Amino acid sequence: MTDAKIDALPVVLLTETEIASRVEALAQAIAPHVDDQTTVICLLTGGLWFCADLTRALSRLGRHVGFDALWLASYGDARASLGRCEVRADLQRPLAGRTALVVDDVFDTGLSLSEAARLVRDAGAGKVLTSVFASKPWPTQRAIEPDFVGWEAPARFLVGYGMDVAGAYRGLPYIGALD
Repeated sequence: MTDAKIDALPVVLLTETEIASRVEALAQAIAPHVDDQTTVICLLTGGLWFCADLTRALSRLGRHVGFDALWLASYGDARASLGRCEVRADLQRPLAGRTALVVDDVFDTGLSLSEAARLVRDAGAGKVLTSVFASKPWPTQRAIEPDFVGWEAPARFLVGYGMDVAGAYRGLPYIGALD
């Protein structure tokens, strides 16, 4: 955590109940495109909360997907992207010929999702799908657009449900804004 003191409570934008409802709807949309041979690739660290909820929702729909993770870093403790993606931990499972679903918490610059999709394709996935919980507007075109989006978020600094500021607020059960 940085030396910056965090005193303010976030303004709630999406409640825990609203998040759960959106995850269930997203699982309904994704389920026809995946099967039990699909591997879900969670982007760490922020995507963990959404990925856990999404894979459980898919399981309730009879889709028992596999799990793997990529740890990419593009923000560090800053509030803005550093403009590059560092791979801190690579994939652990073979993807050759399989469908892969890359899952992340928030789509902001698009850098992490683009890099993850490239890495998954390079690992031999037969089909690469992407899903994010929150998609924020961006002033310029991004290299990739997610296939599935749970919530069109406002252009604010989001925290909670995996999103953070210098590691804080990730565990909030709701999504809030700190601006």
